[in-house]
This record gives sequence, C-alpha cells and structure tokens, in this order.
Amino acid sequence: MPKAPSSNPTRPALRRNQACRSCRKRKLKCDAARPHCGTCVKQWQALVSVPAPVGYAHPTEPQCSYDPVEGLRLAPDTDPVERIKDLEQQIAELKGKLYEKQTLLPSPASASRSTPPSTAMGTGGRQSDNGGIALPSLNLMTLIDPDTPDSRFRSSLSPELQNVSVKSNADQFMDLLFSGWNPDLPDPTTLNHYIDVFFRCDPCGSRVLHKPSFMASMLLPPRDPAFPHSSILHAICAAASRWSSQNIVTLPDGTRRDQFAEFHASKTRQYIDKTMASGEDIFSVMQACTLLSWYFYQEGRWVEVWIFAAFQTRVAVPLRLNYPGTFSTHGNSSPGAYLAPPKDLRDLESRRRTWWMTIIFDRIASVGGWIHAVDERDIGTELPLRTEDFESETQMPSNPQDISKPDVFTRHPSQYTDSFLLLIKAVMLFGRVTDFNVRGNLRAPTPPSKNQNPFFLPGFKELDALIYSDFLESLPPIFKTWIVDGPNGSTVDTDLYMVHIIPHAATITLHNPYIDFTNPANISTLRCHNAARCILGAYYALNATSMDITRLHPFVTICWYLAAVVQVQLCKHFIEVNDSEQESTVWGEINVLRFAMMEYGQRSPIGTRQERLLQGLMREIVRMTAQKQPLEVGVPLFPFSHRTLFRKDEAATVPTEDGSGAVPMPVSPTYEQQQSIPGRVPQAPHPVSPSGSVPGSWSSGSPVNNNYAM
Repeated sequence: MPKAPSSNPTRPALRRNQACRSCRKRKLKCDAARPHCGTCVKQWQALVSVPAPVGYAHPTEPQCSYDPVEGLRLAPDTDPVERIKDLEQQIAELKGKLYEKQTLLPSPASASRSTPPSTAMGTGGRQSDNGGIALPSLNLMTLIDPDTPDSRFRSSLSPELQNVSVKSNADQFMDLLFSGWNPDLPDPTTLNHYIDVFFRCDPCGSRVLHKPSFMASMLLPPRDPAFPHSSILHAICAAASRWSSQNIVTLPDGTRRDQFAEFHASKTRQYIDKTMASGEDIFSVMQACTLLSWYFYQEGRWVEVWIFAAFQTRVAVPLRLNYPGTFSTHGNSSPGAYLAPPKDLRDLESRRRTWWMTIIFDRIASVGGWIHAVDERDIGTELPLRTEDFESETQMPSNPQDISKPDVFTRHPSQYTDSFLLLIKAVMLFGRVTDFNVRGNLRAPTPPSKNQNPFFLPGFKELDALIYSDFLESLPPIFKTWIVDGPNGSTVDTDLYMVHIIPHAATITLHNPYIDFTNPANISTLRCHNAARCILGAYYALNATSMDITRLHPFVTICWYLAAVVQVQLCKHFIEVNDSEQESTVWGEINVLRFAMMEYGQRSPIGTRQERLLQGLMREIVRMTAQKQPLEVGVPLFPFSHRTLFRKDEAATVPTEDGSGAVPMPVSPTYEQQQSIPGRVPQAPHPVSPSGSVPGSWSSGSPVNNNYAM
C-alpha cells in the first residue's frame, strides 16, 4: 500500500544528518530550523510550563544542537564542571610557580610586611627566576573564566578600573598573587565591603565570629597564620550577597539564583569536603559550615537545610563542643582529631557561640515535626556571655546557666542576659514543644484528636504554662518591649522581637492538633487564637515603625505562617456557619500575613516559599468561599509601601544594605491603638465581634498577655 502524502508537501526533504542531534537520537521529525528546531522548541515549552521541583531548574533554552558544518570548525562541547576543574588546576600550578619564585627571594615574609604591594614585585612586565621559569605579569581576572559570576561581579562593581591600563591592572593582581591572596576571593576592597555588610545586616551567622579581632586579622598579610580562613571568607561573601548583589538571575520557574553567592557557596563546600577528609583547620571550617547553613536557610533550600543541620551537629560532637567549657578532660583515649583546650577567653566564647548557633539551627530546622540531632540531655555547654562582654573581651566568669537548670527559662541574671541569650532560650523552648509532639506521636496508635483533652497528657500542662505565660512574664523589665531607646533615637531590637513572638508560635504548634472551633470551651482553641492575634499585633506594631522587616531573623516567616494556619482554620469555620462579615475580616488578616511573607521574600526566598506553602493550605477555603476575590481582601488599590507612597522624588526601590528604599508592600488595614492594660498588647485590627457564631470568649479579640505595648 502506498504511503499517505505528507501533510506539508512543500517542505524540502532533509539530507542525511541535517536534522538536529536530539531529534535524530529520539527518531523524531525535525525541520532543521536554526537556532532550535520546531520539535525541540515545543518540547521545551511543554517542560517549562510545569513548575520545576524544589532544588532543580528548567533549562533556559531548548536543548537543540547540530553537527558542525563542513569547513567550519566549532568549539568542542565542554562540561562547565570540567572547565572549572581545568581552570582551578591552572591556578594551582601558577600559584606553585609563584611560591617557588618567592622562596628564592630574600626574606619574603618581611618584604610582604614592609614593602607596599604596588612595589613589592616591581613594575616589570616579566619576572624570571634562576631556573629559567618566565612569569608573565598577567591580569588575575584572565585566570578565571570571563563568564563566571565572580569575574562579572568584580568587573561591574569597579567600572573605574576600565580606564586604567591593562599593564597596571596586571601588576596589581600579580602583587595580590605574590602576597598569597586567594584568587577565588574578590579583591580586598570588595571583600572588606562584603564583610562590613555581613556584620551590619546578617541576623544569624555573624554571631559566631568575634568582630573586633576578625576585622583586625583582615589587615594581616594573607600568608599570616592569623589571617581568616578562606572558607569563612567565601561563606561571608555568600551570606552578604543577599544585601548587596548584582548577579541575580530569574529562572523559568520564577525562582531567583544569585550567581555570585552560588559561586562562593560552592567554594565553601569544597573546603568543607576537604577538611572532612583530612581534619585540617577543622574548627575554622566548622564556623564556615555554620555560616553556610544559615545562608541555605535564608534561601529556603530545605533539603540542604536538613542535611546541614544534621551534618553540623555530627561534626560538633566529636569536637567535644557539647561539654562544659567546650572541652573534655576525660574520655580522650579514643582516636579522633579532637580540639585542644581553648587558648583564651575569646577562643572559649567563640566555641560556645558556634555550638549554640548549631543547636539553634537544629531546633529551627526541626519545627516541622522532626526529631533533633542532639537531645537536650546531651548538652552540657554553658550559655554564652553577653554580646558586649564577648566583643569587649571583658574578663567575666563563665555563664552559670545551662539548659539542664530547671529555672533556665524563668530566671535571667542581669549580668548574663541580653536579647541574644533570650533568643537562645526562646528557640530552645520551641524545641521542647517539638520534642513533646514527636515523642507523643511516635508510638501513638492514632493521631491526636480534637475531642481529647491534652492537659491530661503527662507534662503537657507544665509545658503549656511555660510557653504561654511563664517565660514572657519572667522577662526583666528592660526586655518587656522590643523598642530600644538609644543615642540616635528608638530602634527595633530584632532579637528581642523574635523573643516576644516565638513563644506564641510554640503555643500554636503545641495546641494546633486539638483545635475545635465548634466547642466554645476548648482551651486549645483559645490558646491558638490568642497566639495568632499576638503575632498579628506584633506585626502591625512593627509595620507602624520605619523598620525594614527583611532585617528580621528568617524564622519570623515560620511564625507568620503558623499564625496564618490558625486564621485559615478560623476562616473555614466562618464559611461553614455562613458568617460572611467575620469571614471577610479573617481573609484580610490572612492576606496581611501573606504579603508580609512576600515582602520578606524580596530579600530572602524563604518568605516566598512559605507564602506558596500557605497558598497550598488555602486551596480548600478558596474553593468554598463566596468572596469574589478572597486573595485581595484588605489589599489596597495601589500596592506601595506606606514609607514611599507619597514620595515624588524617586520611585520605590528594593531596600539596600543601608536601609534606603522600600519593597512594594500593601498597606495593612488601619491599626487603631486602643487602651490596654499595662504589659498587654493593644487590640489587633479587625477584631472578631462577639456576635459571631462562636462565643466572644475567643472571637472578640480581647487583649491577651504578650508584652507588646510600645
């Protein structure tokens, strides 16, 4: 039987091997269109129309390539990873030659200290040693692929260098190489800028480093043993890029990737892998691992967060950081590269802070209901000193409190208490809630039921009292408010802000399985409703200030999410009882929390990811509601920040590290400051009226005990 005529008889037949490689491999029809054939374009469009899984990214263009044309020589296909390895090998070889050159020079260490970098190696175009090795005076940037994020960033950051001659640039970078500067790092001026931004803006990893001594060590020659480890500098570049970056690329699925941060994060991981194999510089690399872990958390990269949370603790335990004084005087007969005793107070306190930031990270990463990598009973390390005592190196006795003390959450000695120490206690308190839920459900035959009274469970009543009232009521008077008066006016203490809302997030986590909005006497419903309103009230109070909320600890997005979870359940109840007025009010509060997460997501992707997770939880009520546009209830007509809405001199911009500009943010509903009893929060906006279907004991928006008065 003859073949049916082609649907496109005018299309010329393709010669052998004229089709693209992809179509030939899969035996598909190909029109040989350039640069991409129609078949490959259609398959790529179908691929990118579906969001990519977390941690993966769709290709930016169709994977369509052709055989080389006769007579035309094409560049060979090279793997970027292999290209990077080749470049790194070339750099290592060149550094080895430079080191050999320096060994032949008289007193290289003293010369690097006494001779300025610009004149240390002279101005000649080539240098030759006695062995006949010619060292060309090359620009350091030519050693790195011109398409790498690092080179593009550095060239865009210093456009004035383009006006300088190539020879002077070459001499400058050769001087850096001869001084021992790591070629993978930015130039010293750019690096110092990132370090400054890191210590001013980063709310997480900067805790583990002693800023005064770190800044002083940056003035030393790169070959000095006291110069900061390269892994720490790479991790600082990755973390600080969130506040001063110019290489953000938006992928087809809408996620953002910072090429500069990715480059330095990968370099940090290389040092971690190397140290885990050799044990060299293990504590410095441990600190770099801590900084990198917090970077992954701020980026919302959950798989890497969970892996690094466990990895950090497993590394810290053999180092004996969980012992009092971060050192064990017994049990060292077993083989292992354990740390020597701390050299001084600074070394001791740095170890304590590295340990506690590791434990905090482990607790925060486990809020979803996972067991912790280190049990509280295995933590013997004292709490750290106050930040001011740490930075000033005041000779203070060790903190007498540790996590095993029964009154650690209710007694706060003034000489050992500041907002960071209270933050550690608040996060550890949240960790106790996670432990209670995980251990209670581990062997339970059925999941928790809203019909049971959780106060009959062993230990529930004591834990509830601790997180609901005892911890916040025990705070010293100066820590009752997160607005701090200083010489330059009132400021927001971001650590203290978290201290005031984390217990409410812990209350929601503890009581959420037992919520029953149909039962007016349900205590868990009361607890969760009040906790959600406290978190909302704290956000409204913060939004009334000029504070850039992206400066907050990234864990704030989890607290907002937990409050929104309660409001979603309340909204569902009002939909079921057909109370449209109360439903509209709750929709407005949900959207306020959603836009808070999205505003935070302008700086840190964890906010955007939590908002997407919340939208998945809201699908049911979106389908059930009679509201025409429920996701826009309470959203203003012009979604601009109230800080820049009336400014005519410039447009709203994304905040920079100096705090200027503002993220586009919907104006929240009017927040009326009402009379409140001392130490209690004013009523949050949109209070639920007592006329609702549920009695006013929990729906009236009455003041609750949370210490948010401004």
